[in-house]
Amino acid sequence: MKRILFFLFLGFSGFSFAQSNVNDLLAAGIEDAEQYTNAYLAPALEASIYNLGGSWYNTADAKPLGGFEISVVGNLAFFKNKDDKKGFVLNTADYQNLQFTDGSTSKTVSTALGDIEGIQVFVEDESGLVRADFELPTGLASEDINFIPSGFLQASVGLIKGTEVKARFLPKIDTDEVSLSLFGLGIQHEFTKHLPADKVLPVAISAVIGYTQLNGEYDFTSTGVVDGENQRLDTKIKTWNFQAVVSTRLPIINFYGGLGYLSGKSETDVLGTYVVTSGPFQTTYTDPFSVNADASGVIANVGTKLKLGFFRLNADYSLGEFNRFTFGINFGFR
Repeated sequence: MKRILFFLFLGFSGFSFAQSNVNDLLAAGIEDAEQYTNAYLAPALEASIYNLGGSWYNTADAKPLGGFEISVVGNLAFFKNKDDKKGFVLNTADYQNLQFTDGSTSKTVSTALGDIEGIQVFVEDESGLVRADFELPTGLASEDINFIPSGFLQASVGLIKGTEVKARFLPKIDTDEVSLSLFGLGIQHEFTKHLPADKVLPVAISAVIGYTQLNGEYDFTSTGVVDGENQRLDTKIKTWNFQAVVSTRLPIINFYGGLGYLSGKSETDVLGTYVVTSGPFQTTYTDPFSVNADASGVIANVGTKLKLGFFRLNADYSLGEFNRFTFGINFGFR
């Protein structure tokens, strides 16, 4: 279960990449394996950037000095209607060795988010005497999973007039196979606090800046899919979020919205030694390659917050390259 949560959290497609296809992909040669894997994983990593980078606020009304709120935040980034993220065109002219079994020169194949199945490819040596056939992996949608989840704890504390600092973290998961942690820091400043009539204004206006970093590692040496040692995926996802926020100032139910810009990058290193025993390129690779993805774009969200004394609930929907739903359970003072 922890392994499944790890791959969902990072947007990887079950175990199709990390387990059953490692030997096959490396059998195509290191250059082809790296190029294909970057194209396969990029949309999922991009979705993870959008998923992790938001959810920094549930109001524009900054807390006063000593005010605090502790939140349990859950997110779902959706890709059900993102057909352009579920597949990519694989042109064999761009690869040194990879070819389609049916003789096609290009086809749309699945990404880690997709559901395209049954794509057969092969690699062979120059003589044509040594050949390896295999099927390209499919993605999350083939399992009827059309979202990427994330979750963390977040705390906010009011400081000087109109300023609020925030921190988020995920309690570290550390087992023999999986290591996963998340942390982030943010700051919110309410401009309407500086106006003489801020107490009677019906709305609050703030600016929010937030940084989030996720570190994850999955050790799959024990699966025995490919011979070798210390085989693992090491991932870092870093995001920045800049948003302007407006919200109402009502006693119980309030509404909020924001407009801003999100950017982030993901770095995944395929580490360890891999002894490839099939195909024309039977060799041993050490730390064979890395997968890098970047994402940036305008984001906007609208939401509502219910405040019942110490207990609060909030929910919002964010529009961006990947739309996101956020739900928060909050406990706070002032």
